[in-house]
Amino acid sequence: MLLITELFIALFLTLFIANYLKLQRLRRRYPPGPAPLPIIGNLWTLNFVLHYDTLMQLAKTYGNVFTVWLGQKPVVVLNGCQAIRDGLISHSEELVGRPKTPTYQDLTRGKGVIFSTGHNWKQQRRFGLMTLRNLGVGKKSLEVRIQEEAQTMVEFFAMTKGKSQNPSPAIIHSVTNVISVVIFGHHFSRDDKEFPQLIKANYVIASRLGSAWGRLFDAYPWLMRHIPGPHQDIFKSNAFMEKFVKKEIQSHKEKGVTEDPQDVIDFYQTKISRDPPDVASTFDEHNMVRLAAELFLAGTETTTTTLRWALLYMVKHPEIQGADRMIPLQRTTSRGMHDILAEAVKSSQACPSENVQKELEDVLGESQIIHYEDRKRLPYTNAVIHEIQRMSGIIPVGLFRETGKEITLQGFNIEKGSLIIPNLSSALFDPDHWETPRQFNPGHFLDKEGKFMNKEAFLPFSAGHHVCLGEALARMELFIFFTSLLRAFTIRLPEGVENVKMDPVFGGTLRPHPYQICAVPC
Repeated sequence: MLLITELFIALFLTLFIANYLKLQRLRRRYPPGPAPLPIIGNLWTLNFVLHYDTLMQLAKTYGNVFTVWLGQKPVVVLNGCQAIRDGLISHSEELVGRPKTPTYQDLTRGKGVIFSTGHNWKQQRRFGLMTLRNLGVGKKSLEVRIQEEAQTMVEFFAMTKGKSQNPSPAIIHSVTNVISVVIFGHHFSRDDKEFPQLIKANYVIASRLGSAWGRLFDAYPWLMRHIPGPHQDIFKSNAFMEKFVKKEIQSHKEKGVTEDPQDVIDFYQTKISRDPPDVASTFDEHNMVRLAAELFLAGTETTTTTLRWALLYMVKHPEIQGADRMIPLQRTTSRGMHDILAEAVKSSQACPSENVQKELEDVLGESQIIHYEDRKRLPYTNAVIHEIQRMSGIIPVGLFRETGKEITLQGFNIEKGSLIIPNLSSALFDPDHWETPRQFNPGHFLDKEGKFMNKEAFLPFSAGHHVCLGEALARMELFIFFTSLLRAFTIRLPEGVENVKMDPVFGGTLRPHPYQICAVPC
């Protein structure tokens, strides 16, 4: 028995050393990075997640193009604005592919837009862009719907009469109704029984895809498919989402193909019914389900999370929200509130005559309806919204790309089939492009004359061929929802609340911790 044990240990050590030496040979073919260990690669170093701050720290040692190993898989990380733009924009064609990772494959089976690649991706993305334009994304026809939902949100906030509330339900409901009308042709009532389940499924998918459990599933799918854990909830939630979409499709089918399509499903059914049979076509019901589910997930998660951060930043920086309104409604002895107000007074010295509420009042006057075009007359407010997106950076690390052929990035030869991942937050915090990268500063987006200016390092929607499909819709929603709320209310901390948690909850997106606010009518 002892001899068998010794032989087993010797065999294990031999395999361990052989694997270690193999990894050391392989890593010479990639940009530098931390030495991988057998079996786990760099997962231990990364704490089993691709955290943007950890990646930025590694870049200080290994440069802005470096390699980490997720188990036995090497991944080339692009860090900093220039490396990311070089990869995603200058080499956009070569990095258009998505790798067939276990998570992506099990969730989508290669269908849809976000996780698909090749011919399927090209056809579905082109259709998605065309359909969103036809449905009014970026145009006044959809703007009216956003304005209506913004008014509904304002009315919901007003019902609290300045008392402490969790703003998330109202934000989620209004934002979800916009994308629901676009995809399904209807909105959800507040007492809809399926709505909470849908939002929960959305949350599970968005929060756990980028978690340690997601990384472990990609590294060891042969094991993780068969053991319980939070990663299994991703697939259960995905199944619920697909079941919901299939029910919506069936409802559309019962009405028949329409001559006047009103939503994404209408357009997709028309596409299937009218196109002649083509072996190269990817338009089928499975792709329709995936496209609708992914548009719903992305269109809900990104905007709701950013708006939640927006209110939190306005509480944190009352001088930016409205310096002339920053005296608390209630008397408070909270040290946290006093600290915030002291910081506000100090910060307001740098911009004593400008804040969001003042600009909205001066420019819009008595106008009750806010239009997306108004952003051109509201440079400070527009800058604040962009700074909220920069600081919150809700999608810190982009999805995996795969090189379609050998390329050269920042002097490194990257071979065909390599996995690439952009650390998007590193561009949003790049000290070469932002004066105060870790501080909330709307001045980042204003020139010396106070006019709004775009910045090349502002990449919250990613870049290149895989830039966010719903970017135009998200920009319009953020502007109209944010300005509608700030026009109607001053956002304050509830009495007795001492701390404002600004550190994010890490997952597939960066979410704020749950919080309460008071929306006091202006």
